[in-house]
Formats: sequence, structure tokens, C-alpha cells
Amino acid sequence: MFVRVLFGFVIVGCGVFAVLLVGHGANVASKTPIPAAKVDQPLASTPGKASAVFAGGCFWGTQAVFERVKGVIHATAGYAGGSAATATYDQVTTETTGHAESVEVVYDPSKITYGQLLRIFFSVAHDPTQLNRQGPDVGSSYRSAIFYVGDDQKRIANAYISQLDDAKVFEGRIVTEVTPLKGFYRAEDYHQDYALHNPENPYIQVCDRPKIEALKQQFPDLFVDYEGRH
Repeated sequence: MFVRVLFGFVIVGCGVFAVLLVGHGANVASKTPIPAAKVDQPLASTPGKASAVFAGGCFWGTQAVFERVKGVIHATAGYAGGSAATATYDQVTTETTGHAESVEVVYDPSKITYGQLLRIFFSVAHDPTQLNRQGPDVGSSYRSAIFYVGDDQKRIANAYISQLDDAKVFEGRIVTEVTPLKGFYRAEDYHQDYALHNPENPYIQVCDRPKIEALKQQFPDLFVDYEGRH
């Protein structure tokens, strides 16, 4: 893991080997969500399972957001974009593997749509205008990416990015990579549910807890207390 200086304190965070002086976390979400996707799939008529893979900075925070969304069955921290042979934390932090810290979201398409997941991804999970970084975490492994599965996910993701850019929802243009999923590789056990098991970690408090609060505030109908799910 990585030593970081935050508000003058040295803490352990989710990054590569460096020391940074940071005045804030990743992105502080607004009080209102961004517009819903105009292009989306309808809710399925029967319960089932579908998967989506997103990368948006340190996977601790991304997982912490999606595992609190109604309709999500489970969220897993891992790596995508590189090969299976290089899918370990020690290798990924070298920034030479092509991997991004990612989260696989398994959801029930009869309860939540892919477009709704994208809305949460862009609203509260990360800042899609930052290139190869999120807040204090810098490098291509922290890039914003959507690893799509099938043509429908590709179509919906690209349409939504165009919609948000055309409406100038963000101050800068979205830099999120939309690329086919070649493989998702589960991260080490100690990374799973890290924010849940380490709520007092200063990195979690500063960078990830605000995302959870923003999810609860912006999407009250979709928010579920993760601790109460299991």
C-alpha cells in the first residue's frame, strides 16, 4: 500500500508509491444527480443476472458505491484492461500492465437498468473529466473506463457520454474510455469491501465516504444500507 499526506497527516491509501499533498478527496458530488440516460434498455420482465464493469479510480470507493445500490446483487473489486498474468496489485501499481482498478457489478436487470448504473457511475462514483487520475491517485490504473459486454452496453455508454458532453453537464469533457471487456480479474481478498471493513481509515473518510453520502442524497430510491443487506 501507499503512504500519502492528507490534510497534513500521513495515511495509508490506495495508490502507487509516492507522497502527495492533497486538500480534498476524489470528486465532491453535487447535490443533484446528472440527467438520466436518454438511451437505455427497459427493465427486464423477469429477474435475472447481468454484469457491468467500471473503472473510476481506486476500486475501494467504486465498490463501496455500487454495493449500496438497489438491484445490485454484488460488486467485486478487481482489474480489467490487461492480461491475467499481470492481474496482481503489486504488478498493477507499476503502471505497466494496462490494467485499471475496476469493479464488476452483477445486477438484476428487472430492478435496475444499465443506464441507471451509468448515471450513478458518472454522478457520484468518480470524476469522468480527470485523465489517468482520481483525486490523489495518479496513473493509468486509475483511469475512467467502461468495459462493455455486448453491443447494447457499448451503444448505451457512448450515447450517454455524447448526451452529457453535448449538454455540458461537466466543466470539462468526459475522458472515459469505452472499450470491450477482455477479462475481469478479482483483486486480492484484502481489497474486497475495504471501505466497509475500514471505515475509520482517513483515506476512506476523505475520498470514499463522501461518495456514499452523495449516493444516499442523490438517489434515495436506489440507496440501500450495505450493512443491512447481509
